[in-house]
Amino acid sequence: MDVATYLAAVPDARREALVRVRELCLRELTGFEEYIAYGMPAYLRPGETVGEIAWANQKQYISFYLLRTDVRDAFANRLAAHDMGKACLRFRNPAKVDFDLLRDLLRATARAGQGKAC
Repeated sequence: MDVATYLAAVPDARREALVRVRELCLRELTGFEEYIAYGMPAYLRPGETVGEIAWANQKQYISFYLLRTDVRDAFANRLAAHDMGKACLRFRNPAKVDFDLLRDLLRATARAGQGKAC
């Protein structure tokens, strides 16, 4: 399965939000490889074996996985206002996805791997 096939299978009510999440990932994670891992879209930095970002359509919410602890720590204040598990940011309402926050998290993730501060 590829990401386009994944998106084609999600419910209409969430597809637009998930397409926007993907577009943000592709724009901000320049040079990362997009692939499917554990049944969800994920993004891997060249030369690495573990992805740093993933997202998925879950039964009750849209999930955004932020796997870099340094980025999570740097954004702790902004993430505190959201439904956040250990590494999973959850949006129960597709109309309320915080795309500005996601953009900033993606930018910080891309910079973090280049030795730059978040």
